[in-house]
Amino acid sequence: MRENAVKDKSKAFALRIIKLYKYLCDEKREFVLSKQILRCGTSIGANVREAQRGQSKPDFYAKMSIALKEADETAYWLELLSEGGFIETPSYESMYADCSEIIKLLTSITKTQND
Repeated sequence: MRENAVKDKSKAFALRIIKLYKYLCDEKREFVLSKQILRCGTSIGANVREAQRGQSKPDFYAKMSIALKEADETAYWLELLSEGGFIETPSYESMYADCSEIIKLLTSITKTQND
């Protein structure tokens, strides 16, 4: 069940990241940070998706661990975008909360796999 929740949430989050990217490029004319957050924010779901078809338990664990690292990096870029004045506080808080939830799910999954 957890894998399905993280799969659904990471895909929905990726769609939000794509919208944020478009906003940052079109409205804020910001192209460096926006590209970074697009890359790592969409990579979370891609790695979760790859993990679903893992060839072994270690492969599954490795992909979920990469997804966790990408989620943590995404949180960092969100912080920079907020503190740099590129996104408003309500948008930041909403996206950061979603990212934090995904981090918690992935942490739980990777800890379970590591036991």
